[in-house]
Amino acid sequence: MSLRTPSHQAFARHGWLQALAAVLAPILVMGVVAALGLWAAGAADLPDGAFLRVVAATVVTAVGGTIELSGNAGDLADTKAGLTVIPLSVTLAGALVLAAGFLRPLRHRAVAGAPELVGWAVRIAVLWLLTLLGLALGARQTFALSLGDSTLGDLDDLLDASPEVGFTTDVPQTLLFGLLWLAGVLVLALLVSRGAPLPGRLLRFQESVRPAAYAMVVLLLTYVALGALVALVTAATKGHASETLAVLLLGLPNLVWLAFTLGLGVTWSGRVEGPFGLPMPHVLDEVLRTPDVSTLNVRTLAQHDGNVWWLVAVDAVLLLAAAFVMAARSPARVRVWQHALHMAVALALTVLMICLLGRISAHYGLSVLGIGDLGGGLSGDLFLKPKVWTALGFALAWGLVTGFLGGLLARPVRRRGPKAGRREG
Repeated sequence: MSLRTPSHQAFARHGWLQALAAVLAPILVMGVVAALGLWAAGAADLPDGAFLRVVAATVVTAVGGTIELSGNAGDLADTKAGLTVIPLSVTLAGALVLAAGFLRPLRHRAVAGAPELVGWAVRIAVLWLLTLLGLALGARQTFALSLGDSTLGDLDDLLDASPEVGFTTDVPQTLLFGLLWLAGVLVLALLVSRGAPLPGRLLRFQESVRPAAYAMVVLLLTYVALGALVALVTAATKGHASETLAVLLLGLPNLVWLAFTLGLGVTWSGRVEGPFGLPMPHVLDEVLRTPDVSTLNVRTLAQHDGNVWWLVAVDAVLLLAAAFVMAARSPARVRVWQHALHMAVALALTVLMICLLGRISAHYGLSVLGIGDLGGGLSGDLFLKPKVWTALGFALAWGLVTGFLGGLLARPVRRRGPKAGRREG
């Protein structure tokens, strides 16, 4: 008769049914958030029953999938379109639900064997890829664009140039990046949760990694909460409720995490041309809507609205609070200079993530007989990208200073003794 260890018994409980629930729950939540956001943005009126396909495409892009835009305008005309943007509100909702589902069977334990964790993650990954494949195959549609009653409208009859634009999914890239997104969420969940078990060989790393990872997640969620509060107050006092709801449900982290980096001193470059624009606040659109590439930072924003200097003060307060939380959750033997180093590395990685996920690029244009974009509201360009290396430099500097100060402030409340460090698992 063979004896089954508690780890083996736990491994047996983490079956396919539990993995299916852990996968379907975040997909459902992301679908609901995306559908409500698109409905608020007016996408429910799309023709040919395209709304559900657009929802599927939004979920695909939220988990790192790739959507390819295509255009057609007859034999003598051509359309060009491109779009790169991640709806981070949908991404965040799915990541939180997925992390909770992954950690639920593992809670209330100090240590878990590597085979158990790998087996549980593999079950989730297999079902995740199958679900993502179904979404990717369903996320494709073509739309006809009306040229109206202007001179361009005559192209439809004279040149057979009625423009169409559609989207399809790059399935291989979607599966690859979707799997990487899943792996990132699962690893981050293990790093952040104090109740999540780790293999014994990794326990020695938790003292430096877990408190810093937890502090960064709390910091980012705090910015999202503050942004939601500001947006709701703005909607209540200035109207535009539907537009505000669309921003909340589709791109709130895109805006508030951008504001977070601006407060650190990070510079972004970008341009807005044509019908494209940034939803809120309006000052961003004012700075970027110029003939040439614009520089976006606190100084250029302050030329239009002096209140943006408050971003620096908000960053200072919240970063110091995050450093305090990190130090308070660390064992007492961790020295102040180590807190500063941990905070600097964690903040630099967080800012790097924002720089990678917060990029925006969109373009649409119509040309006839090879002659440029015709304009008339039918062409536009929007892009926003950071200066990554200077962003990392500012993040390291802020992290060192706030980590050092947070370590000093947390001295009276820090955990005592070596046992406190072991209980972090």
